[in-house]
Amino acid sequence: MKLIHPMREGRVLSLVLTLAALGACAPRLQDPGPAAYTGFAEPRIEADAFITRDAMRLGLSQWQADEPRAVLIALHGMNDYGNAFALPGPWWAARGITTYAFDQRGHGRSPQRGIWPGSEVMVQDLGDFIAAVRRTHPEVPAFVLGHSMGGAVVLSALSEGRAEVDGAILVAPAVWGWSTIPFPLNLMLWASAHTVPMLTVTGESLDRWPTDNIELLRQMGSDPHMIFETRFDALYGVVSLMDRAYEGSPDMPPPVLLLYGEQDQIIPPRPVGDVIARMCPHRRVAIYPDGYHLLLRDLQAEVVWRDIVTFIEDPRAPLPSSGETRAHEAHSCANEDE
Repeated sequence: MKLIHPMREGRVLSLVLTLAALGACAPRLQDPGPAAYTGFAEPRIEADAFITRDAMRLGLSQWQADEPRAVLIALHGMNDYGNAFALPGPWWAARGITTYAFDQRGHGRSPQRGIWPGSEVMVQDLGDFIAAVRRTHPEVPAFVLGHSMGGAVVLSALSEGRAEVDGAILVAPAVWGWSTIPFPLNLMLWASAHTVPMLTVTGESLDRWPTDNIELLRQMGSDPHMIFETRFDALYGVVSLMDRAYEGSPDMPPPVLLLYGEQDQIIPPRPVGDVIARMCPHRRVAIYPDGYHLLLRDLQAEVVWRDIVTFIEDPRAPLPSSGETRAHEAHSCANEDE
């Protein structure tokens, strides 16, 4: 038998102990708000904050219509915040739609920035916020809109019967979960989140463009509320959320409008196409040939804003753009293919 030199044996033992210590790490989740220990309260909306059931104070943006014909609850994407709707919000308000957008936990002006809150509490926050909006506007139809990660939260809430709304809009929904990403990437992310969860990564080396609106990218790049370095455990969390949304998508109630850009370089078309096919026959879909991931802030964004207003006014009305015809040609229902 070959013997191991004592010094080399010590190095091997040190490596084993180091790997064991790293393996003991786990993805971190946010601490709950103070009321989680003292008794939950009824969530409420303030001028610049959404107070959750556990008394967490989340940042809030709102654009009020003078006489609202509908209210829109808007959820932003990963590392973004309520300001994501600063362009369409006033435009919708001028057309009778009041928009509320709260900063989801760990994002924007909300506490514990950069720390993943967990998909369950995100879905719970959405349901609570919808209920609070309905109490504020008891006689007005309420719609929910989710962009990217926000779309995954909306998808999860809808499929689980936890979003009592009159309709939903999914803008480039994040559905690139564990069951749809390549296995090597899957394995690498799991290992990173369970060994070095606190390390951060940026998307600079990927050379992907979220929008064709360069001026917007400059503004976002200097916005102190944006997050530019993402922890591995936050990435692990958002992929788990996307998987939850992807698996739950067939059970969504109508009416639902899904919007996607053919130039989207963030969310691949295949999982989105899977969701579109499985949402039949209740879904409506619009595909924008010139649209990027930030559909609501692209150079052609007003086309998308107008489609959303039309859907809110009448979920069955034809959309002003030609995107719906293109979507029908590209994505037929599963039962239509049989």
